[in-house]
Amino acid sequence: MKISIRVIAGIILVNLLLWGCSKNNNSLSTLNLKESLNQSSANLNKAVSAIASTKAYSVFTINDGTTKSVTTTDSVYKVYIPLSKISGVYEYKPVATFDKWGMSLIKFFNKTSDNSNMIVKLPLTKVQNPRSLRHYSAGDSALTNNFSISVSDYHNNYNSYWDYDYLLSSEVTIDGTVAGDLNIKSIISPTAGIDYASQFAFTESYTAKYKYLSGDTTVSSFTITGNDKVLYEEKRLTIKNDTARFGREHEYILTIGDVQIVRKNRADSAKVYVGGVLQPDAVVTIIDKQSDAEASVCKHRDIQITFGDGTVTTVSALIGNSIDNIATIFDSLHSVYFAAYIVDWIAYDIYYERN
Repeated sequence: MKISIRVIAGIILVNLLLWGCSKNNNSLSTLNLKESLNQSSANLNKAVSAIASTKAYSVFTINDGTTKSVTTTDSVYKVYIPLSKISGVYEYKPVATFDKWGMSLIKFFNKTSDNSNMIVKLPLTKVQNPRSLRHYSAGDSALTNNFSISVSDYHNNYNSYWDYDYLLSSEVTIDGTVAGDLNIKSIISPTAGIDYASQFAFTESYTAKYKYLSGDTTVSSFTITGNDKVLYEEKRLTIKNDTARFGREHEYILTIGDVQIVRKNRADSAKVYVGGVLQPDAVVTIIDKQSDAEASVCKHRDIQITFGDGTVTTVSALIGNSIDNIATIFDSLHSVYFAAYIVDWIAYDIYYERN
């Protein structure tokens, strides 16, 4: 009998302790919203500053404003370029010759050896100014090939603007040191829709990713991670729902470290979570500076948070120094001009001139 009483008493004590821990954890998560947001913002600012200081950043974020060597909007144009047709090692060697259009590119490269990858070596200054790749300057002979990109997987299967699939896996080296990896998958099908993903892995374990997937649930997301932990993410979901207004439901999610802000529909109030725990005492106001269906923190959007103690802050106040760089990274992942101006240009010219 005494043993049974002791067992029951022990069970009650354990339950009380667990209840107390649960209560304390909920209280701590509520109290730590401000602290978590400040720390998560500091971690993001540190990461963005580190990314912007890398050698790869100036390459990955180029926007030269030029066009590709082939006009892919031509409805008649079709091509399939696999890696096997463009593989080899190509090294930049300036020559003072031009074709009749003055735009030859492959004449500036010599194939120096065979390789299962497409490896292109050229001066970093030419990469940072892609327009200069097609023109000879007297000072080019003094440049060294201190930039290299090794393409380990590639195919460009183009049937029309709404029917193509594209794949690129590559490693970038600057001054003999690996600077990052660029990977792109882009599939557009008249039946299956759009499946696009691009990412650049910088040094120090920082990675930036962009994804767009169409369908009954359309997902668009932009993410910056550090050591595989999400430091920043903006995600939009558009969900088909015949009973909803206009037949669609919208969800916006902003994640900064452990803090997540969620708005289910544009007319609804946003909620804030820390580590997945709702913070009921906090008030979140999403401020769009002008009408923009795709407003983001980098474009026409700020978010105000009023804490339980009455103090107020905004996302722009917390990460304002990083917003321009975040916007640049987003635009670069979305458009990937680097791949278009360097890898695709050279791949097209190798394919048409050497095959």
